[in-house]
Amino acid sequence: MKRNFTLTILVFCLVVLLSSSCSKKNGMGDRSTKTGMKYNDPHNGGFQVNRKVKPGPGPGLVIIEGGTFVMGGSLDQDLGYENDNKRRRVTVASFYMDETEVANVDWLEYLYWLNQNFPNDRELYYNALPDTLVWRNPLSYNEPYVDNYLRHPAYQDYPVVGVSWEQANDYCVWRTDRVNEEILRSRGILLDYKSKAETAGESTAQPFNTDIYLNGQYKGEGIDGKNMPKDLRPGAEKDARRPVRLEDGFLKQPYRLPTEAEWEYAALGLIGNTIYGNVEGYRIYPWDGLGVRSGKKKTQGLIMANFKLGAGDNMGTAGYLNDAGDITKPVVAYQPNDFGLYNMAGNVNEWVGDVYRKLTYEDFEDFNPFRGNVYVDKKLEDPEKGIYAKDKYGRPIKEMAKAPRKQTWEELQNQAVAQDSEIVAYDADMRGYNDEVNDSLYGKTTLVNNKSRVYKGGSWNDRAYWLNPATRRFMQQDESSATVGFRCAMTLVGNPEIHTNGMPRFKSAKAKPIFRKNTPKATP
Repeated sequence: MKRNFTLTILVFCLVVLLSSSCSKKNGMGDRSTKTGMKYNDPHNGGFQVNRKVKPGPGPGLVIIEGGTFVMGGSLDQDLGYENDNKRRRVTVASFYMDETEVANVDWLEYLYWLNQNFPNDRELYYNALPDTLVWRNPLSYNEPYVDNYLRHPAYQDYPVVGVSWEQANDYCVWRTDRVNEEILRSRGILLDYKSKAETAGESTAQPFNTDIYLNGQYKGEGIDGKNMPKDLRPGAEKDARRPVRLEDGFLKQPYRLPTEAEWEYAALGLIGNTIYGNVEGYRIYPWDGLGVRSGKKKTQGLIMANFKLGAGDNMGTAGYLNDAGDITKPVVAYQPNDFGLYNMAGNVNEWVGDVYRKLTYEDFEDFNPFRGNVYVDKKLEDPEKGIYAKDKYGRPIKEMAKAPRKQTWEELQNQAVAQDSEIVAYDADMRGYNDEVNDSLYGKTTLVNNKSRVYKGGSWNDRAYWLNPATRRFMQQDESSATVGFRCAMTLVGNPEIHTNGMPRFKSAKAKPIFRKNTPKATP
């Protein structure tokens, strides 16, 4: 009798464990802590909560754990007497950043895609071409670089140059859509939209766009319900499927240019000198020490970056080149800094997102400082149904934001809100925020205007002074140079804490379950 009772108890425990495991595996055991209702239950409304997906970086990115630092603090001398980056303490949120600069092969992939998908749109392709004529100099023989630098295989891993700030932003938008498209394809969610369009007798098919997809405007345009993974089903039904939503956590945040504060913070890489929250040693460059040569025994004396050592010295003497580079070098040349980022000093300067102002240090927020906000809305083709208007490339049309807050339903339905006499006009362009100078003077009494963009980092043709992450220069956003390239960044979502090894932690008590077996059922 006792043996049978023990066996019964063991079987019961096994059943409970298996059911608990299956429940967790299927996500059916989670309940709302506020209502007690089950998540992911097709018989209880089907509200889905995805706790399995952990946010991570997109292709090519590394994690930069944010924190506080003194912006402008690494600049020990102001040789140009610019006084445009005075010291101020700021906090940069954790984010992702490209491990390397965008290379020629990356840009050629971009050009190839444009040509394949819009073969008859020569204007689109031409506008995306880098200006290879930036290599020309009246007193230099640089014509071979004009012809070869972008396309020759010998330079495929070298940073792309001749790219304007505007072109770099267009690349970020394109890269976002291609990364998210590949995520959906790899999971069997998105089929080849071109082949499906041809089967349906359509002459053209608009390429995938993340915003249009998330707005539910791809019905029948490439979404394959039969291959939808089980974890994207609204319930246990075999035939029920749905497109991916932002709440699922599969799609990546938009690629973009880093802010000036993010770039400077990432370039310094002070995480390598930080112990228990204290910065033990500050830096002038993205590496330790006061000079530009390695102090390690095995590499002692080697140049740490690609830059111009002096007048007429871009590479050193034959037989022992000092930085081994006449112009640019491959994007993985030299040693990465303590965040794992290559060439944050030298090689090419890099565009950042900020509009240039000489007195930026006077007007700034101490959390995620940035100047350059222009708030936009996606234009609605059908306000009643919330359908976005698309341009000829299948992208949502952007327009200046009509209000600084969420509009009422009535305002949203009124396409002429900005002209409504009862509503005060809203200026969504924040680039000149707090400027005391009359905007009409920009570009007339000064070279600075709202299209002046910051670039940082120093290049192959710059002296060591410009390798300091705090130095800053500007150029018009539609201009380009043989010394300026870029790398992308991405906002990190969720917990900003990345490096937790060896850190003390509070012990968190296990949360008590809201419902127990003996919980009385609610009476109707």
